[in-house]
Amino acid sequence: MSAVRRKFGDEYRAVGPARGGSRRERQRFVDKNGRCNVQHGNLGGESSRYLSDLFTTLVDLKWRWNLLIFLLTYTVAWLVMASMWWGIAYLRGDLHRAHDDTYSPCVANVYNFPSAFLFFIETEATIGYGHRYITERCPEGIVLFLFQSLLGSIVDAFLIGCMFIKMSQPKKRAETLMFSRAAVVSQRDGKLCLMFRVGNLRNSHMVSAQIRCKLIKSRQTPEGEFLPLDQCELDVGFGTGADQLFLVSPLTICHEINSKSPFFCLSQRSLRSEQFEIVVILEGIVETTGMTCQARTSYTEDEVLWGHRFLPVMSLEDGFFRVDYSQFHATFEVPTPPYSVKEQEENLSLSSPLNTPVDNNKTRREQVCSLDCVDIAGEKNKLPFKLQKISARREDLPRRALRTSSSNAEKTCSTGDLLKIQEISPISDGEDSDDRIQLKALKINAEALTQSTGALELQKTPPSMCALEMKLEDNFPAKLRKMNSGLLS
Repeated sequence: MSAVRRKFGDEYRAVGPARGGSRRERQRFVDKNGRCNVQHGNLGGESSRYLSDLFTTLVDLKWRWNLLIFLLTYTVAWLVMASMWWGIAYLRGDLHRAHDDTYSPCVANVYNFPSAFLFFIETEATIGYGHRYITERCPEGIVLFLFQSLLGSIVDAFLIGCMFIKMSQPKKRAETLMFSRAAVVSQRDGKLCLMFRVGNLRNSHMVSAQIRCKLIKSRQTPEGEFLPLDQCELDVGFGTGADQLFLVSPLTICHEINSKSPFFCLSQRSLRSEQFEIVVILEGIVETTGMTCQARTSYTEDEVLWGHRFLPVMSLEDGFFRVDYSQFHATFEVPTPPYSVKEQEENLSLSSPLNTPVDNNKTRREQVCSLDCVDIAGEKNKLPFKLQKISARREDLPRRALRTSSSNAEKTCSTGDLLKIQEISPISDGEDSDDRIQLKALKINAEALTQSTGALELQKTPPSMCALEMKLEDNFPAKLRKMNSGLLS
């Protein structure tokens, strides 16, 4: 235990499954030993189906009934056959002339029923003491002898075969397959998982061992139909092959709780009010006999421990690995979120950047604009270096023009003012081509901004803006006009 504390920390405490008064007992569908608590009643005329498969019926009976049927069958058969031999001797008059040396009876030395019974036993068991035997002058005795041989062979084959099959059943092999008394819920590889442990006590392996899990829970369909003890499959690695076990040492079986799991909405709080049963089925071929063995157990909601993990049972010794089965059922507490996977995903989606709460002062159009700018920047990063450089130079020209104009009149910084300037500025034929190019760049930049931010309402330009607009082209530096002219040409 000290090694476990050093490995996992002092805050973890080893515990076992809940016992005593804290567990509320209720009717199980499958017991812990694998027995199914289901009884069939009111069969009516269907009971005759058991006789149609008499051999399987006898094998399925309990041992006390098998032994009783075995003894009764042989006893009745012996008594009936002995009575038939005694009847032949009585009808022929052999009983009254048994000591007459001149008389030839059907069966020599048969004087009464005990002697007839001994003759049958000697014949059936092929003992043949030589004192009692059939003579050739008794055809009915010969026929009865043939019938006795055939009947004895059938009874022997049926009863001995039934006993052999029952003794060779691998049900007792399942007694050496262990399941943990409780299942645990904790995180593994960052995912919430339902886990339990299985082990094999024998050195002989289980060939092709496979494990399956069923969730037994009553539910009601959206149409109003009530389904009692509805069965749902729990994925324990069917798609990845994790359900195929190499059961040499104890293994921890894991069911990942995700959106496809029936426990998607299960939390630590809802676990206390749920009612379900998890049935575990382990199948495999017994290596020594080659027969299929199946072991079963179940876990109710009271036997599922939230926030626990199994203690390690493997240790490396001198030249071999040692399994400590005294810690097979022991668990220890680990930090585990008490929320369901559904609640965790909802909280994660709310905390994502796209779903963060936005300032009330920002409009919906501004939010869309910011997202568009992010997308455009991402697309530009994919261009070659030379194209990125050219694009940056072309985009920097309108930005410098706007920065220069804003130093003279701050009202012209808005997109609406730029549009208004473009609309009302008269451009004469005699103006320099550089000025037209500069205004054209302002127009292109204004249209691009208008497309990304939406249609903005144009404000009325005050009269004092006309003079400022006429002098706008004079504010651009000569170097900027030359660079812009060279790029556009």
